[in-house]
Amino acid sequence: MPIVAIEHVQLAMPPGTEQQARDFYQGLLGIPEVAKPKRLAERGGAWFERGSLKIHLGVEADFRPARKAHPALLVTDLDAMVLRLKAAGVPVIDDDPLEGYLRVYVSDPFGNRIELMEPRSLG
Repeated sequence: MPIVAIEHVQLAMPPGTEQQARDFYQGLLGIPEVAKPKRLAERGGAWFERGSLKIHLGVEADFRPARKAHPALLVTDLDAMVLRLKAAGVPVIDDDPLEGYLRVYVSDPFGNRIELMEPRSLG
């Protein structure tokens, strides 16, 4: 019975910040928001999903951002994503190269660390 995949990644957010989550995850990163099940929607938060990519944000009353632990998201055009984020005032942090990838770090509006990675072409 092997584990075969991650079903979703859950990040925390402060109460009442759903619109900021929508602006960042849907507006800037381009991950569509999906409706949460009614029972869970009452708790607040927001879910963003496209195919197997699923990032769920849950409200945490005593919120503290994840500054080290983070999801790493694959991007098809990292340069364009970086330009979009910078134009929106999101700080982008370059990191040491990782074999086979271009990568940067950003923080969501709540301070959660997000890694954006693009596979290097083999040309």
